[in-house]
Amino acid sequence: MDSINQQQPEENHQDLFAAEAGEKIKELASAANTCFFCTGIKTGHPLNVRPMSIQKVQDDGVFWFLSADDSHKNQEIHENPYVQLLFQGSKYSDFLSIYGTASISKEKAIIEELWSPVLKAWFTEGIDDPRITVIKVETKDGYYWDNKHGNAIAFVKTLYGAAVGKTLDDSIEGRLVTE
Repeated sequence: MDSINQQQPEENHQDLFAAEAGEKIKELASAANTCFFCTGIKTGHPLNVRPMSIQKVQDDGVFWFLSADDSHKNQEIHENPYVQLLFQGSKYSDFLSIYGTASISKEKAIIEELWSPVLKAWFTEGIDDPRITVIKVETKDGYYWDNKHGNAIAFVKTLYGAAVGKTLDDSIEGRLVTE
């Protein structure tokens, strides 16, 4: 029995490297703007997962978040810096999985760059709240699932494929390597 990828008559796998990988990461992460931030990565144990807003994503696949120094997440990063970030940008596309290492700092200049007034809901003393930390996640490996020509064309191709009994879904997926 063939896998769905082998049934696809169009090319649907493309690994991306270096700058091209970073651009794809930024595109997909920006479409989502939030992610599931996973810590406590250990074989045989469930991940510790929470939603997080991305404050910034760089062209090289580096992510920036703000977090409280007394959070479980920060404690878990101190114990084990490996994290997984999971994104869904839309109902049918813009899926991204990032594996990387996280580091924590209290660099005031970065906090000021990333700050927005809505964050006062979590940091009640504002930009000078002593609990604010910066989490930097450097991508080590990633994988994406997207479509090549946008959701509208992907939908039409899927409908046509269903009508004629062929796998035509306009999908594209691949590994993302930034280093």
